[in-house]
Parts: sequence; structure tokens; C-alpha cells
Amino acid sequence: MSFVKYILWFVVVVLIVTAMFAFTAANTVEHEIDLLFIKTTTSLPVALTVTFAIGWLFGLVTTGLWAFRLIRERRTLKRSLQVSESEVSSLRNLPLNDAD
Repeated sequence: MSFVKYILWFVVVVLIVTAMFAFTAANTVEHEIDLLFIKTTTSLPVALTVTFAIGWLFGLVTTGLWAFRLIRERRTLKRSLQVSESEVSSLRNLPLNDAD
């Protein structure tokens, strides 16, 4: 990546962190959250951060499982291709019989 892209990424990260701190400072009131099996009191930014982190981890796990399934399918297809190529190669080496 070029130097300009690094600067742009840095600016975006600084803006997001600044917005996060502003949001946290503006929402200091405690909220009660009922999760059906437990009740807890926390601030809104903490609740949203935990929700975001759990969603991110869930997405990471599901994407990882999908990627592993694709890797396994690719390996199976590669083996099948090797078997087919060896069969074609052996058929090419067979002598031709005349139909006399």
C-alpha cells in the first residue's frame, strides 16, 4: 500500500476512535439489560461494544467454517482431477486395435 493509503487509514481510525469516545461521554447513564436468564446494569456504550464483539466473533467463526469447507472441497476436487488425468494418460498409452 502506498503512503497515502496508510495516512487515510490512520485518519479513518482516529475518526472512529474519536466518535467512540464522544458517544461514550454522551451516554453515561446506566441501563438495565434483561437477557432472559440474567439481568445486568451497564452503560449503553459497553452494551453496544459487547454486542458488536460477539457479532464479530460469530461472523469470524462462520466465515472460518465456510472457508474450511471450501478448502476440503478443493482438496477433493484436486484428487479427483489427478485420478482423471492419470486415467486419460493411461488410455492414451494403450495401443490401438484394428477392427478387422
